[in-house]
Amino acid sequence: MSAMSKRPLLFLLAALAAAFVTPASAALQIRVDQGVTEPIPIAIPDFIGGSTVGRDIAQVIRGDLERSGLFSPLPPTSFIERVADINVPPRFGDWRTIQAQGLVTGQAIAQPDGRIRVDFRLWDIFGESQMVGLQYSTTPENWRRIAHLISDSIYERITGEKGYFDTRVVFIAESGPKLNRRKRLAVMDQDGANPVFLTQGDYLVLTPRFNPTAQMIAYMSYIQGRPRVYLFDLESGRQEMLGNFPTMTFSPRFSPDGKSIVMALETNGNSDIYLMDLATRTTKRLTNDPGIDTAPSFSPDGRQITFESSRGGAQQIYVMNADGSNVRRISFGAGRNGTPVWSPRGDLIAFTKISDTFHVGVMRPDGSGERMLTTGWQDEGPTWAPNGRVIMFTRTLETRSGGAGAGSQIWSIDITGRNERRVLSPGDASDPAWSPLIQ
Repeated sequence: MSAMSKRPLLFLLAALAAAFVTPASAALQIRVDQGVTEPIPIAIPDFIGGSTVGRDIAQVIRGDLERSGLFSPLPPTSFIERVADINVPPRFGDWRTIQAQGLVTGQAIAQPDGRIRVDFRLWDIFGESQMVGLQYSTTPENWRRIAHLISDSIYERITGEKGYFDTRVVFIAESGPKLNRRKRLAVMDQDGANPVFLTQGDYLVLTPRFNPTAQMIAYMSYIQGRPRVYLFDLESGRQEMLGNFPTMTFSPRFSPDGKSIVMALETNGNSDIYLMDLATRTTKRLTNDPGIDTAPSFSPDGRQITFESSRGGAQQIYVMNADGSNVRRISFGAGRNGTPVWSPRGDLIAFTKISDTFHVGVMRPDGSGERMLTTGWQDEGPTWAPNGRVIMFTRTLETRSGGAGAGSQIWSIDITGRNERRVLSPGDASDPAWSPLIQ
């Protein structure tokens, strides 16, 4: 089976129509940059239309918004008004009675051509105004993506920032005993739905990363026992080795424009960072140091690269210009620091700190403002949501007596450190990488 037949959610909706309604004076708003301690109560009734699709869409929206930590969907059993027509303004007093500040109404209607049309409205209960009105048309199997798009619209309208729900995550699916783990390349929706295995586990795979269009994955593979960087085309299912280097290549990541890949190349026990142009397959060496340089990550404007290096005697984080010039160390203090990843917003670098235990933290690109967001027996490998507000990471559990408790899971946390949650996956999972918003 081709990757195309496995992954319908990666394709664009066949039709999309939208109408934005500007409220006269909307009071419903969240400032996510100031931290949120009390989520906004929001009511999301099942979408009307006479099919189970409307119920399923509403359930996914509730899940998306609740997991963000910014919203508290109210239980449907508390609703006083039963929505019968989304084009009629709701009885705002009924929703205020149950403490709702926002209301989402919608409908999912089957069309004569077999498609479904989904309409929704976002209402500000206290402002008594409509904030958003959108309409989508697509094939029935894309209903879940419609739900994520609606969640993104709600998130953006209330917070003023882009959502991150219409995205996918590539990761390593793990199974089998600790000393003989089977690791397969896999993708899933950001909420853990629709998992698809891209490789069969016949060889080890590590460090998968999306390109900017979410149509290609770069990763390290041990096909035939040789560690090399490969490209996986999600539409065709084709795998291609990236260059026939005589030695090990690893830790790949795409440039922001998708035209090149930065990666580490090992020679005589040492590794340096190289840049490969994907059109010409020519390479340029960016670092040349006796220390081990690896885990490069571009700034969102493509002008700088952060990476980890042992050149100072211990694993620490550095930043350099994209041409390899002006290298400077940005992490200091106790412990070791690695796996740096630049935020899509450009304001922070997420990283792994190893001291008495493992942490996922963030710092500014100049190394200031260091903050630890998580602490665990082995928390590592952060990856950013495309809006730069949420981080996923790998949490490996401590092995207890008899081997119980071992295994890796994917978790998420927002940059305030207040909303830590496990991300559901098919079995054990590690090394997540978040896609950009799907176009």
